[in-house]
Amino acid sequence: MRGKWLAFMLLTIMLIGACGVNNETNSVDGNNGKQNEAELTTLERAVKQGYITVGFAGENPYAYKNEQGELTGEAVEIASVILKRLGIGEMRGELTEFSALVAGLQAKRFDMITAGMFINPDRCAAVLFADPEYSIGEGLAVKTGNPLGLDSYAAIAESGNAKVAVMAGAVEIGYLTTSGVAEKQMVIVPDQDAAISALQSGRADAMTMTGPALQSRLVAANDPGIERVMDFEQPLVDGESVTGYGATAFRMDDTSFRDAFNAELAKMKENGELLAILTKFGFTEQELPGDVTAQQLCGR
Repeated sequence: MRGKWLAFMLLTIMLIGACGVNNETNSVDGNNGKQNEAELTTLERAVKQGYITVGFAGENPYAYKNEQGELTGEAVEIASVILKRLGIGEMRGELTEFSALVAGLQAKRFDMITAGMFINPDRCAAVLFADPEYSIGEGLAVKTGNPLGLDSYAAIAESGNAKVAVMAGAVEIGYLTTSGVAEKQMVIVPDQDAAISALQSGRADAMTMTGPALQSRLVAANDPGIERVMDFEQPLVDGESVTGYGATAFRMDDTSFRDAFNAELAKMKENGELLAILTKFGFTEQELPGDVTAQQLCGR
């Protein structure tokens, strides 16, 4: 009996030891799993899980829902194309207020944000910008053939007699004044359609507003007698161009994600794919960002 009891005790001790080893092994494996997951970058995690959450501000033509309730827009399409090429199968887009984008990114509600966000020094201190996808400046439309040779606000001023239609209260009034355009040369109109009408009727020799707005009005008018000045020179205020540049933004520590995004965006610029997407949403070659980088715009 004593021998059987000792054998039983020895077997029990061995089983307990074995369970202890197994428990420790499982615990170590579990910790390693958690540790490895924590070490993944945002891009690696998105590729692994197969989706990513992107914050968009609801503003046409950057990001909006179409009549079918589908999320579309310039920023939506560019992000979708690039993310798929980075190996992320699904983009989960969320529309939110513009003012909530940066906070949502920092709180990890979103993994990246985009749609109509200009790069500026204040935002550069809070987020990590990719290179610009588009630029937004002023646009000028004239009679077809540009008989007065108007290619800038300065040219309007130098002509002395050329008249330009501009909306009441618009920022363009200040730009025109800074460029030397006299008050008597400005035909102040209540809205965009009135600006088109002033140009068509001959009350004005040109009309001006932001580039995408101008393009949308020209498309709607469908008038072969007027055209956009494609070599328009952007006005300067205090020596700086009024052009703004829009881009996608990431969290500050997501440099590898930003760099991968930039690499794909550069390919799209080079092969014309970026312009093709922009054109679908009313942009033109004038809205291409050129060689301007986020680093230049952020001053670092």
